[in-house]
Amino acid sequence: MATKGKTLKTFEAGRGYDREDWDAVESPELSDEELARMRPAREVLPPDFFKAMENHRRSRGRPAVAHPKKQITLRLDEDVIAKFRESGSGWQGRLNAALRKAVGL
Repeated sequence: MATKGKTLKTFEAGRGYDREDWDAVESPELSDEELARMRPAREVLPPDFFKAMENHRRSRGRPAVAHPKKQITLRLDEDVIAKFRESGSGWQGRLNAALRKAVGL
């Protein structure tokens, strides 16, 4: 199997495509002339592209909140967990709400 980040030179099964797909792709090496004509992206793409990319990078991950949650390990009875899971998606939030109510928050 190829190392991550390496360009494959030969077909390897089990990587999300079949032999027919592999054979259909033509990727000849670039000539010296083609390499010489290449320019940095900032010279050929509009500034708005880079602004959009910056905004995209910033939007990754969980949004910052005033009171972030803290991940912990907690052991609860199976029947308690089952009861909350029965209620469907978002059960963890409902469990958090029940705990807040129990401690008077």
